[in-house]
This record gives sequence, C-alpha cells and structure tokens, in this order.
Amino acid sequence: YTGTLVVSSGASMSASRIWHVCDGTQQMERVETLTGAPRSTIRHNNDVITFVPDHKVAWTDKRESLGVFPELLRTPSNSIPDFYSVSESGVDRVAGHLTDVVQIVPRDALRFGYRIWAEKKTGLVVKLQTIGEQGAVLEQVAFSELQLDAPVRMDRLKRIMGDTRGYQVLRQELRKTTPEAEGWRLKEPVPGFQPMSCHTREDIGASASGSAPMQWVFSDGLASVSLFVEPFDPQRHGAEKAVVTGATHSLTRRVGSHWLTVLGEVPTATLKRFAVALERTR
Repeated sequence: YTGTLVVSSGASMSASRIWHVCDGTQQMERVETLTGAPRSTIRHNNDVITFVPDHKVAWTDKRESLGVFPELLRTPSNSIPDFYSVSESGVDRVAGHLTDVVQIVPRDALRFGYRIWAEKKTGLVVKLQTIGEQGAVLEQVAFSELQLDAPVRMDRLKRIMGDTRGYQVLRQELRKTTPEAEGWRLKEPVPGFQPMSCHTREDIGASASGSAPMQWVFSDGLASVSLFVEPFDPQRHGAEKAVVTGATHSLTRRVGSHWLTVLGEVPTATLKRFAVALERTR
C-alpha cells in the first residue's frame, strides 16, 4: 500500500508519506516526512536507514519489530483481554475505505484506551485514537489517503535504501543484553507489562559494563514503555521532571550514579511505577 499518514496531538500535527510492501517473508517500508525537517526512513525487516538531507547524514541501525502503526505491539502471551475490554462499535469510512470500528477500554488506570478503525477486507489499521480520561482524544493517527494493492516494488526500495552517495553514513551499534547483565532489575512488576527486549547503545571507547546507555522495553500488547538508563552527567541532566506531549508521557529521575528516562504512551502514574521499581543490583 501507499498512503499519507497524519498524526495530530493537541495543537501539533505532522504528516508522512508511506510506501509499504510485504511478500510473505520480507517487509520493506519507506516513510518520508511531509512536515518539519526533511527525513526519509527505509526499513527492510530489522535493518533501518534514516536519511537526513539537510545534513547529508544517513543513520543505520537494527530495530526489532515491536510494531509501529499500523501494526500493534505483540507480547509473548496474549494478555490483552486481562487488561482491556473490547467491543465493536459499527462501520465507518476512512480515506475512502470501509472500516470496522473497535473500542478498547482499559480495566485499570495504568493504561489508556483506544479506538481503532480497521479496513474491512484486509484488517489494516487505518486510523487509531488514543483515549484518556473522560473519553478525551489524546492523539490521533490516520491515513488521509490510502491506496491498497499499490504498485510498490521491493527491488526499487532496496536500491533507494542502498544508495548513500553524498551521505556520511553513521552506524549505531546496538548490542542485545539483559537487565541482569547490566546490573538492573525491577523490584516488582507493573501489572500487564512484560519485558520485550533489552539492548545497549555502545559508545565509542566505552568498555566498562553498565557505562553504555541501556534501553529496556515493556509492552502490555497495546501500549509500550521504554526505560532508558545512562550514567549521570551533571552537564546534561537537570532537574527531575515529567513531560506530557499528547499521549506520550516521559519521566526523568536520578538513580544513584545513573539517569533514568521512562517513556511511553501511558499515564504518568504508570511511569512512576516503573521508576520506583527499578533498582541497581551491583
């Protein structure tokens, strides 16, 4: 498919053009920003490259596919019904396509609700609203234009992905690890959220265990939370604070000689549960 995806959150709005193709074993996707600074990201399965034309820089890395819109996050076991109730709420049209509308309501205050529009024939999610208290729409992601069965060619996307002429190619070295190996653990789990992945971003010259920034990702099947842990730097890290941008909440705090940033599309109270539970084991 090809389409124009619009994200609205409060007074801000952004748009991107998407080309997506899947042959059953491989997925390729190109996302080009239409608002703000020009940027183009191409993903081939877990391999990702992001071109930044203004600076003639291309960043390459590997990302595990936890799922980005219009995919939903997946957890090792389907625990969604334990923490959300699901109901159908009729049929609607989005970007000219007939869709089934589904309401997802959280069973506790640790997560937001969702309203999902799925294209009737393919099941592709074409619109998604994140719902807060009193039914307020915190964020909306929707296709304003969508062509299914579009003539998107994987070989052409591969050529674009590999053409880095004129760009400085920078590589982010990600290393799979475990929180235990890095010296961290949660004193108690946050209900519904299961660990999905953990990796470090290795800094050049960093060799001591625990010195490289670590990202620990959790999911309840719909919402995700990331814990970023790095050595505390008084020059970069200021006061502890909480920030809200639409449905995305973040919380920062100092944990001993480290700096923790908790980020996710969940209420601030949920982030606090993670922040309080994280502790150093060595």
